[in-house]
Amino acid sequence: MAGNGQARGTAGYLFEAGMLKRAKRSGWWIAGVKDPETIAEHSFRTGVVGAVLAMMEGADPAKVALLCLFHDTQETRIGDIPHIGRRYLTATSNERVTADQVSAAHPAVVTGINAVVAEYENGESLEVVVAHDADKLECLLQAVEYREQGYQNVQPWIDSSLGNLKTDSARELAEAALTMTSLEWQKVYLGSSVHE
Repeated sequence: MAGNGQARGTAGYLFEAGMLKRAKRSGWWIAGVKDPETIAEHSFRTGVVGAVLAMMEGADPAKVALLCLFHDTQETRIGDIPHIGRRYLTATSNERVTADQVSAAHPAVVTGINAVVAEYENGESLEVVVAHDADKLECLLQAVEYREQGYQNVQPWIDSSLGNLKTDSARELAEAALTMTSLEWQKVYLGSSVHE
């Protein structure tokens, strides 16, 4: 059983992760989105997308979902820096930020989370490729949804996401998503008269 200090350190990390529920994905402000999704909202759907892509690609869905879950946790400390902003900054690696975040946690938590983040950042396995594709595909899906809400400046996010996909399954899903509305899923259950 963890000592009181390790339990407090681990609980502190969990509180810190909760900040992701309040922190906005700031890159969307550049596109004019007034109230963008939070980092936690992005990470949740990235995990779901990752698991689905893993099933389609023959990778381990649980492993991919885990990689996706922790891929942006560092943003509690460094914020969500849009790609244009990264040009002007020299940021500490995500591995270093993660190590600092979990430094007071239970040793198994320290080892486990550091390993997950290091694998996401540096690995070359199919699971890592799929997790990165999930991050990009989720961004594309979000851009499509924002475009439907009237934000017309999201095309660069769609183009960049689409252009960086590596797996056939991710490209196939992206192409499908670009030919439908975000409410297409309702037609399966409610019939084709939903918005006719």
